[in-house]
Amino acid sequence: MTTKVGRPQQRAAEPIPKLQEKAPGGDGVTSETGHRFPEPGMRQKSAATALLCFIACCLVGLQSWTTLRLTGFDLGIFDQAVRAYSHFDPPRSAIKSIHHEFPPEFTLLGDHFTPLMAALAPLYWIWDDPRVLIIAQAGLFAIGVPVVRRIARQCCVDAPDPFRRRIVDFAGIIYALGWPLLNAANTGFHEVAFAVPIVLMMLDRGLAQRYVAAAAWGVVLCAVKEDLGLVVGAFGLLLAVRAHRRGNRKDRRIGVALAAVGPAISAVVIAWFLPAMGSPKGYYWSYARLGQGGGSALVNVLTAPWMLFEVAFTPSVKTLMVLWILGTLAFLPLASGTFLLAVPLLAERVLSDNPNHWVVINHYDAFLWPILVVASLESVGRMQRMKNRRRSLSVGIAGVCAVLSMAASAFLGISGLVDPSHWKPSPDKSALSEAVDLIPDGATAEVDNAVAPRLTSRADVMIVDETPRGAGWVLLREKDRTFPFEDASQQKQRISLLLRNGYTEVWRQNGVVLLHRVEDIPIPGMRIPGPDSVPVREKVPSDVGKNIFQR
Repeated sequence: MTTKVGRPQQRAAEPIPKLQEKAPGGDGVTSETGHRFPEPGMRQKSAATALLCFIACCLVGLQSWTTLRLTGFDLGIFDQAVRAYSHFDPPRSAIKSIHHEFPPEFTLLGDHFTPLMAALAPLYWIWDDPRVLIIAQAGLFAIGVPVVRRIARQCCVDAPDPFRRRIVDFAGIIYALGWPLLNAANTGFHEVAFAVPIVLMMLDRGLAQRYVAAAAWGVVLCAVKEDLGLVVGAFGLLLAVRAHRRGNRKDRRIGVALAAVGPAISAVVIAWFLPAMGSPKGYYWSYARLGQGGGSALVNVLTAPWMLFEVAFTPSVKTLMVLWILGTLAFLPLASGTFLLAVPLLAERVLSDNPNHWVVINHYDAFLWPILVVASLESVGRMQRMKNRRRSLSVGIAGVCAVLSMAASAFLGISGLVDPSHWKPSPDKSALSEAVDLIPDGATAEVDNAVAPRLTSRADVMIVDETPRGAGWVLLREKDRTFPFEDASQQKQRISLLLRNGYTEVWRQNGVVLLHRVEDIPIPGMRIPGPDSVPVREKVPSDVGKNIFQR
């Protein structure tokens, strides 16, 4: 009697195998029981790469500070809010509230759900300066480096030692110098600083099959920004599918619960909490091509689903944005189920009517970065476990991914760190920096958006916009356009208006004018938001959204 011996079948249950214990001196670091074994040089490499990430993001951010690219929108807003937290006050920002005509008591918790921002308040007890946020963000990004390296080891546990070590090292560097992180540093500070390490911790615990810990990190992520509950929901669905394949009912229930809880938290925050904090209904609805509100958009999509594709791919700059985001990682994320977590964030942008969402030089891509990096590592690890040509191709694809990612980082900012000219502000911004020192402490000032963060620590600051506010001091350029004006002629008209109505010129240089109010007489068009103010939405300049590399 002959017994046929078939090829042993691998269970599809585990997309990524758990690390096995190896003999002392080997590469394995985690046994089935969770016991850890040190890998030679791993901690030192993780620390060095984390330091590299911290220094790079700090330098990019401080370079933007030096050249006055960090503005009232948004660094000045977050600075005012976190400083308020440090004084145990609600997170109010005069820059945000007055420009958008919110009532005086409006807080940023009615703008976006960002309670975790309060965790940065103690830093202001050490150094009361907006640059503390730049440094804090760089530190939060750097925390993710050892997590990424740990995930890379887990994804490539079955790969040959030399390849695994290279993948771990490359993964740490690709993440640490990732162009989305550098872009976020270049634009100042945003809540994405918390999202990046928390997403990584959530994914890491999920891959380690520590579902309770993964779910806990998912709940914490919901406190970073109101829409991240959708990412948590997608993560829960992914966990449920993976647990189902393993036949683990307990873990599957955790995944299903998380898939429901994440979107539910987002729905409650958007529908109830934000309006309770003063956000007008539909204020951030940027999907008019789908419908005038969430309800009508849902009906339209269900009755005419092709609308989604029409809106998502027009104008063509949206397609270029997606191609750039995925192409800089050689499209590896598409081969992993983890890419599901990026879908809500990408959908928010390609379906949006706001052209600011279509470019790749803002902070929005940093929300995607940890997801895409982990998805890429999973894809490489899966190819390594295949006994065919795709296994050998994984080496080449991983190399292409590294080259493309580093090239994008060099193109979008890191190369400018070694160019001395990139550390010098333009003549008009140099004049702004000099003029702001002439404004006395404790003054009320309307200032050019480019210089607002330089004054927030010692004065009551708002940005100069289309409406006069009657501040004691006004600092504005008259030749170079500044946000939110459509052209420089409007800025020149504002200066002339104020000079005719109670202001005197006290300083002028390189097209920068500093005015002081010496007569308390009515200014035509002057308005200060009151308790019954109706918030207004921002007007996006017509040239935004034409090029993915231009704000």
